[in-house]
Amino acid sequence: MNYYTQAFKNYAKFTGRSRRSEYWYFALFNFIFIIVAMFLDNKLGTTIGLMPYGYIYSAYALATLIPSLSVLVRRLHDVGKSGWMFLIILIPIIGGIWLLVLLATDSQTISNKWGDNPKQ
Repeated sequence: MNYYTQAFKNYAKFTGRSRRSEYWYFALFNFIFIIVAMFLDNKLGTTIGLMPYGYIYSAYALATLIPSLSVLVRRLHDVGKSGWMFLIILIPIIGGIWLLVLLATDSQTISNKWGDNPKQ
């Protein structure tokens, strides 16, 4: 949970590097909270039409948009890629797989142009 709150503390910091664990723990807790928001929308009847999500989910997704992007960009910096590399997701099928591989890759052990290795 510490990594989740740390991502919100650095919500607008698009420089520097983030460890693999910081990104994946943020993604895990974000996924859990999204499921909870969808569950609450369904139980409270605040869904939008026939969709399984509603106003609570939408508010949460909007609130976590910038922190999610910033931790993603810092994670890409950690593997030595530009933050703009997240646009690779726009390439059908291959882009998503490539981005997943980059996010799962271990940190560069040396300093790069985005900073020192956060593991040290």
